[in-house]
Amino acid sequence: MIKNFYFFTATILEWKHVLSKDKYKDVIIESFRFLVSEKRVRIFAFVIMPNHFHTVWKINEDLEKQDFQRDTLKYISQTILRDLKLNNTSLHKELYVGAKDRKYQSWERNPLSVKLLTQKVIEQKINYIHFNPVHPK
Repeated sequence: MIKNFYFFTATILEWKHVLSKDKYKDVIIESFRFLVSEKRVRIFAFVIMPNHFHTVWKINEDLEKQDFQRDTLKYISQTILRDLKLNNTSLHKELYVGAKDRKYQSWERNPLSVKLLTQKVIEQKINYIHFNPVHPK
């Protein structure tokens, strides 16, 4: 039985190209490595684009999907925002939102999280991820 498989997409606020620098892609990759090593998730495919990322992952059954996804994005966001504050103040200022619960925001609200119920759909999403950065001529 297929359980806890998701196609997940997180997009940078206003589609800004924050993830175009390798060091910010590395934050995501290192976060994924940690989550896998801690057996919180199994990752079957991912792609990082300049302003969003996609992944197909299977979240550990002991974890709540919303909590896992929120905590993952929060860690990545805080790490990137700390670096932007020191090394790219203009981009850091562009992420200022001045909301009640936060001054800065990296991610668009309500990331896409689609439960994958069949092997066929899982394979379709993995293929989509593998071909996402490819531009036909």
